[in-house]
Amino acid sequence: MINFNQPYIAPNQEKFIKEALKNCHISGDGPFTKKCNLFLEEYFGVKKALITTSCTHALEMSAILLNLKEGDEVIVPSFTFVSTPNSFILRGAKPVFIDIRPDTLNMDENKLEELITDNTKAIYLVHYAGVGCEMDQILEITQKHQLDVVEDNAHGLFGKYKGKYLGTFGKFATQSFHETKNISCGEGGALLINDSSYIERSEIIREKGTNRSRFFRGQIDKYSWVDVGSSFLPSDILAAILLSHLEESNNIQTKRKEIWDTYDHALKKWAHNNKVMQPFVPDYCEQSYHMYYLLLPNLDTRQKFIQHLKNNGVHSVFHYVPLHTSEMGKKYGYIEGSLPVTEDISNRLVRLPMYFDLTSKDLEKINQAVINFKFD
Repeated sequence: MINFNQPYIAPNQEKFIKEALKNCHISGDGPFTKKCNLFLEEYFGVKKALITTSCTHALEMSAILLNLKEGDEVIVPSFTFVSTPNSFILRGAKPVFIDIRPDTLNMDENKLEELITDNTKAIYLVHYAGVGCEMDQILEITQKHQLDVVEDNAHGLFGKYKGKYLGTFGKFATQSFHETKNISCGEGGALLINDSSYIERSEIIREKGTNRSRFFRGQIDKYSWVDVGSSFLPSDILAAILLSHLEESNNIQTKRKEIWDTYDHALKKWAHNNKVMQPFVPDYCEQSYHMYYLLLPNLDTRQKFIQHLKNNGVHSVFHYVPLHTSEMGKKYGYIEGSLPVTEDISNRLVRLPMYFDLTSKDLEKINQAVINFKFD
């Protein structure tokens, strides 16, 4: 069986873990944590980067920093992982779900303005599959209405929109370093801060609401409780793993591009003949090569396709079940049929295996299994 995902082991991974142990500082904000933060700041040109225990926690930090509260509304795609809306629902804010585009599967910017009310405080967007949302139009609308933008960039590390890195457009952006992501430490994330006025408070929130970071910099002689917060710091052992992956990012991205391109070329004729949609990447976007998906004609065909691949030794998966159709979504008054594109895409999408150690023989087996699928 060819796995859907397989963790990457970086050349320096074991070495860095041993170094972290020898440093006698394996809790948060150790030497490797600082190196990871600096890498992200310098590579992407953000004001501040803070690695966290997960992308979920980075999202929760963003909601605290924006002071989202009961009565506030936040526009967010339904076609995302639960962490995106949960981050601000925990603060009492209400999700307002927006439909997606049928091509990039990102939020439909043409439906954005009609959802804005006097209670709207922020837009949480998702760069699906590491392809940038239509940021020009989104930023024009949000600036007009004085709304904050948070980029859930869990898929999009190293992706660009019109030459600018994803994660550098919003007030904040969040990254994921989960096992399934291009760059991983098993479980991890990061908050990218593009507005320097939020740096000090973000450090406080990340350190359980204390000004401990200032204490360690020698700016105060003792630290105390000054704000709300929680424990969002990863172990320096995880940071050691993350740094070993970040240092290999060029090799990782090159290999993932090769895999993505192999799928796209090998399946083009088959997809065209069978009315299967391949991923769409606008010319002005540079994707992150996070995933390769196919859109089958309907739900029944998709399910048969997944089983066919399994029978042929290939593990594939579908992706998000629309949040507005879930039990929680219905509590907010949503019904099936209210976001038709999201519901249609969710029923038809299937993801193929995508990880560094896939061999040319693996890819040949996967592509042949795909092409051999019999449509009714």
